[in-house]
Amino acid sequence: MRAAGVSAAWRPELAGMLLEEAREGRLAFTEVVAENVDPDDVPDGLWALAELGVAVVPHGVALGLAGADLPDPDRLRRLGALAELFGAPLVSEHIAFVRAGAVGTDDGDGPHADVLEAGHLMPSPRTAEALDVLVENVRAAQAALPVPLALENIAALFAWPEDDYDEPAYLAELVSRTGVRLVLDIANVFASCTAQGLDPAAELRRYPLEAVAYVHVAGGRFDGALYLDTHADPICPEVLDLLAVWRDSQRSLGSVRAGGGALPGVLLERDESVIESAVRHEMLCLREVLAIETRRC
Repeated sequence: MRAAGVSAAWRPELAGMLLEEAREGRLAFTEVVAENVDPDDVPDGLWALAELGVAVVPHGVALGLAGADLPDPDRLRRLGALAELFGAPLVSEHIAFVRAGAVGTDDGDGPHADVLEAGHLMPSPRTAEALDVLVENVRAAQAALPVPLALENIAALFAWPEDDYDEPAYLAELVSRTGVRLVLDIANVFASCTAQGLDPAAELRRYPLEAVAYVHVAGGRFDGALYLDTHADPICPEVLDLLAVWRDSQRSLGSVRAGGGALPGVLLERDESVIESAVRHEMLCLREVLAIETRRC
């Protein structure tokens, strides 16, 4: 699956707007946080989108595939159940670790019965050893899921001093060894590069762009020289410029592939200040960058 067009992640506050977009034929896919949806109690607005033929992608945040443990079977079953429920073409998660301690030992047994949750998506060391662990975990998840898996790059505020790879090389090796698809988060590329003093455009061109299933974009703001990845503010101009770099790179990539084809879809994430008018404006900005519409944002 390679989604197309511009969309926004499903949030209850946006249910009516997304349904309107779908009825007008302007919404091909959306994404919902898997941990926020009970398979036995799906919101009506989400069901309505699926019934209109909109691809609903379950998006996990808690697998912790870059952690030391194999992915939790219960979490994988939940992701798989949601995928089957919606008829999803794929599911997505993050390249991150989120907890330390043994999974499934909440009965108090064993030397690591207490599981420490980070409460955040943490970057793993990009070492050869850590990559081996990540590859093993990704393969285990792929084997357990009924649909393909796509993985998202996170916003990393730092790099580990022992890193053997930078992010583009790390992702390219992961894709090569597992065949996993990518959810390319443009805002996270910008945030990570800004935090580490790197050129976002130069780094982005080195990512394995041929593996992109769809793209994330989110808003943020600067506090002095510090960029805050808030998912609550408008998309900053620098991120829109980086989206244009991806657009041009993807089109060049498509021109040399058999059949070319449409750009992968671009999805807006809003987690706070989820105001319908603001999201409509942001989606218009994205469509303008992608030349889906000519009206200026």
